[in-house]
Amino acid sequence: MTQTLAKISSIDNELSRRFISLDPGGYFIIYLEREKQLICAKHFTNVINEQGLAADPKTGKIIACDGEVERTFETIYRGRTAKELSIKIFEEIKPCPITMLDHAAYLGREFIRAEIALIKGTKYIQD
Repeated sequence: MTQTLAKISSIDNELSRRFISLDPGGYFIIYLEREKQLICAKHFTNVINEQGLAADPKTGKIIACDGEVERTFETIYRGRTAKELSIKIFEEIKPCPITMLDHAAYLGREFIRAEIALIKGTKYIQD
């Protein structure tokens, strides 16, 4: 079983390093509010510049993937389960803030990972 978990982890780590196009609809920072037993997702808007980089729509400054970025989120979505959070974002919000299918799939995976961490009481780190 350990070998299987190591192999799965290796596959996922490799896939996490692939190139992905950025969603012009914005991005999400996912975290847990353990005391309230909630999965949370802060939504930030962005624009994609000519070089394909995400930029702050108000300042035009590039949004770095690593390091600290001081930005104000547009909305915080909260749900008790991954499914509840997904329904709020994908079905109840019009227009939907996600504009790309690969971004939607990524968020679904991350919401499930966050839910598992909430249930197990383990640390959640967004991929």
